[in-house]
Amino acid sequence: MANKHVGGHEKIETNNFLMIVLVLLTVLVGGIVEIVPLFFQRSTTQAVEGLKPYTPLQLAGRDVYIREGCYNCHSQMIRPFRAETLRYGHYSTAGEFVYDHPFQWGSKRTGPDLHRVGGKYSDEWHRIHLINPRDLVPESNMPAYPWLATAKLNPDDMAPKLKALRVVGVPYSDADVAGAAEAVKGRTEMDAVIAYLQVLGTAVK
Repeated sequence: MANKHVGGHEKIETNNFLMIVLVLLTVLVGGIVEIVPLFFQRSTTQAVEGLKPYTPLQLAGRDVYIREGCYNCHSQMIRPFRAETLRYGHYSTAGEFVYDHPFQWGSKRTGPDLHRVGGKYSDEWHRIHLINPRDLVPESNMPAYPWLATAKLNPDDMAPKLKALRVVGVPYSDADVAGAAEAVKGRTEMDAVIAYLQVLGTAVK
């Protein structure tokens, strides 16, 4: 029996194809067991009370935020640890991000967490900070983004974005889609980023 048992192990360990198949099956089963239940858990699929979809201007700002790589230095996930909740506020919950595709969770802390930054500073503070961060935070190593102040948003981009998000479950109405272009007309990318930052984390106080 012992020899047969060892022989079975040797067969798996010396057959690359069989080993790959078994590893993939193990990862697949483990992934299914971990992930599938989340699709049926209310806390991960239901929006928290008071959560609203991004306005067209906020949505445009989110796209600029992602395009400029802000997520490389800033997390939007406050973990339920005392050190984090004391500094940033209430920990993040999945229900706050059900309209985010993709969500911006992460643990990167080159810069401060931004999840509860909404309403913490004025629009003018954010404007100065984006143009030259060191005017407000001398020790900051964040790059400046002055071009955002002159780059205009393209109104024609917005309706298709709202329609695409509606397909994946974001509750935009026909009126929202119809008015999306007008909502960003004449606005700059900086206006949009500030609008996005000012709404982050405001659904939960």
